[in-house]
This record gives sequence, C-alpha cells and structure tokens, in this order.
Amino acid sequence: MTLIASVSGIRGTIGGEVKTNLTPVDVVAFAAAYGSWLTSTTNTACTVVVGRDARISGPMVQQLVQQTLIGLGINVIDVGLSTTPTVEMEVVRQHAQGGIILTASHNPKQWNALKLLNSKGEFISSDDGKALMQHLEAQSYDFASVDDLGTISTVDDALEAHIDAILALDLVDVDAIQAAQFSVVVDGVNSSGGVAVPMLLDRLGVKTTKIHCTPNGDFPHNPEPLKEHLTDLTTAVLDNNAAVGIAVDPDVDRLVFMDENGVLFGEEYTLVACSDYVLAHQKSAVVSNLSSSRALADLAQHHGVDYHASAVGEVHVVEKMKAVNAVIGGEGNGGIILPELHYGRDALVGIALFLSFLAKEAVTVSNLKKRYSNYVMAKKKIQLSEAWDTDALLAAVADTFKNERVTTIDGVKIDFDDAWIHLRKSNTEPIIRLYAEASDDQRIDAQVDKIEKAIAAFVAST
Repeated sequence: MTLIASVSGIRGTIGGEVKTNLTPVDVVAFAAAYGSWLTSTTNTACTVVVGRDARISGPMVQQLVQQTLIGLGINVIDVGLSTTPTVEMEVVRQHAQGGIILTASHNPKQWNALKLLNSKGEFISSDDGKALMQHLEAQSYDFASVDDLGTISTVDDALEAHIDAILALDLVDVDAIQAAQFSVVVDGVNSSGGVAVPMLLDRLGVKTTKIHCTPNGDFPHNPEPLKEHLTDLTTAVLDNNAAVGIAVDPDVDRLVFMDENGVLFGEEYTLVACSDYVLAHQKSAVVSNLSSSRALADLAQHHGVDYHASAVGEVHVVEKMKAVNAVIGGEGNGGIILPELHYGRDALVGIALFLSFLAKEAVTVSNLKKRYSNYVMAKKKIQLSEAWDTDALLAAVADTFKNERVTTIDGVKIDFDDAWIHLRKSNTEPIIRLYAEASDDQRIDAQVDKIEKAIAAFVAST
C-alpha cells in the first residue's frame, strides 16, 4: 500500500495506516494544507471548485475535502462527477480561486488522489506546491469560527458548458463531422468518460456504441489506455463496423484512438494527428515532454515550425507552451492541450479535433496513421527498492552514456542518432519509468539491454 505526497498533490491507496496510505486523516490534512495555502495568497474570500471521477472512494473523499474546506471558511462549488479538464475550465467560469480534482488518473481503483489547481484552472506550480507542503509539515491550519464557515453550492451544467466551449471553436467543424456519419465505439472504463464522451459525440451527430460506460468506478480492465488493456474495444469496433474506437482514462485527460481494423492508432500519435490538423490552420510552435515520440518533432519540421521539449508533467508542458507561444502541445500519453480552449490536457477537445480532421480529409484512421513517422516505442516500469539511492542510480546511468547526448532536466534522457531512452522517477507510483523509441523493436531491445546492464551494475555496487 502506498502514499505519495508531493508538490503536485497527494496520491495513494485507500485504507490502511495513517501516513502510509490515503486514509481520511491524510485527506483532511492535505485538504487543510491546500486551503490554508490558498487563503494565505489572497485577501478576498476564497472559492474552490471540487469535482471527481467515478472511483468507488470518490464520494467519501469528496465529502472529507469539502467539509475541510468549509471548516477553513472557504466556499465550495461542487460539480460532482466530472472530468479533470471540466473542473479546470469551471474554475475560470466560476471566477474561483482554486480547484481540486479527486482522481488518481490511470491508477487502478484502489487508488485516489487530490489534484490541485490555481485560479487559472491550471495545476499549481512547483513553488506553490512547496509552500503548500510547508503548511502540511507544520500543520499550520487556521480554521474558521462558527460564524465564518464556508458554504457548499452545486453546479450541474459544468460538463455542458465545457462541451459548448469546444463546439464554439473555429477548428471544430460540426457540420463536417455530422456529414461524415461516423460510427464510433467508446470505452469509458466505467468512469467519467462514460458520460462525457457520449455526450460530446451526441452533440457532434455521431452514431455511438458504448462499452464500459457505466460510471460506477468498477474498472473492467486496467484503466491506463494501452493496447494490452483495450481488447474489448478491438472486438466492439470490429463487431460494429465502426470507423473509430475511442478510449479515455478515468478522468478524461488522456485519449487514444483505434482504427477501423481494431488496431490502436497509438496514444503517442493522438498529439501528432491533432497537431497536424491545427498546424495546417495556425503556424506556431508545438511542445511535448521529453518522453514523447520524435514523430511530433518530425511533424513540426514538415510544417516549418519549431518543436520544443519540456520536463514530464502537465505543469511543465504548459510553462513551456506559454514561453514559446505554442498553438498546441501536450504529452505523448494521449494528452492534448489547446490554449485557445484552456491550458490543460483535454480528451474531449482532442476527440473533436481528430474527428474534424478525419471528416475534412475524408480519410480512414488507418490511412491517416500512414502519413506519420513510423516509430516503435517501449514503456517499462522498474520497481524501486528502498535500498536504492534513485538519484545516484540515474546519475550512474548518465555517466555510463556520457559520450551520447544526455539531458538531465527530468531524470536522464539519452539521445542516439536513431533512438532515445528516457528514465525518470515517477511522481505517481514508486517506480522508475523507462521510455524508449526507435525505428524497430530490435534497436529498442539493444538500447534497453544497455540500460538494464547499467542499472544492474549500479545495484551490484551498492
């Protein structure tokens, strides 16, 4: 069982011991730290938007968070079952000072988390997170007197407002999508996407078949939208002769498509395809993180625009996008960020852009994929041992490959002429993530073997 508290939020498994798992005591302490930090940064009364995915623990955690916030004198806007991008946009729409999304993203159902937003509906910065952690460590909470308690109000049109904003975008061609008469299968992993995605598709005039769209939090498969977890989607696409398959994670900020043959388009190519569509209309820089496919850099070169890489994490991608005035960006895990809508990963806007692209190009998903660089990517998890000094391990790997192009702004990334490997400590699990990309599996296997030997040598020396 696990509890991970960091500047980006708190995440853990439900139940067990305090400070070891995500217990009610830990939820209250972290919510109090966030609320105390937030009130210390403003001279006005604070309002916080709170929403959740469909996890079984969601209602319990939401009650704990909201009651803690009103105990601090903070007013709460409860949007209930929602998506991460919807809550982000609702913070702005409600002129709130902050927001909390209760979701552990792609983690299994025993996990939950608090994701923290600022007044822009964006994830709080590293500096703000450090200030929050000081409140948590010092337990410096100043609760309100009985006459100054906050209030809770509910909003039931947040998702509709989010979809309205997407449909109002110039790049979203509703008429073209309706005329294309797409047949689509949606896997909502029994969470918020089972409600949000069909609602969007209905507004776009798309014939939709739903699988795993009951928002009860009982995930029918591992909720990370990877090939090995989406066999039911493959079957449903083929059985229904669908043009597109769509899968999202539980909080709807990651997105992957499947072609008409039941073959995964690839989560790395979600950003590539959406960027291709946007760049055809608006020429500007694009951004992804260090662990994302080179296919986006290749696409940027094709369109004659600059490509930039950031550290992993939405907040870092957003910072880089603002710095270079990027028209689109995101992460290779299927996260699309369109600044014209908001600075947050958003599967719903990704769906609308992708379907607009397909409709206007009159092309199948499989043929669209053929337009892009054909890379193979491997993603592995290396379980951490308490005996390891992770920073020292990563430094040892960097030293082993010092004659290659090495980047250390976020873990260690080694760029070879025809491949790259990136290792970094996860912010959400007690693991090291290993990403590798090359033109074929054999080249990846050869580079990963070198990395694993370097890690084995480090472990043997400690």
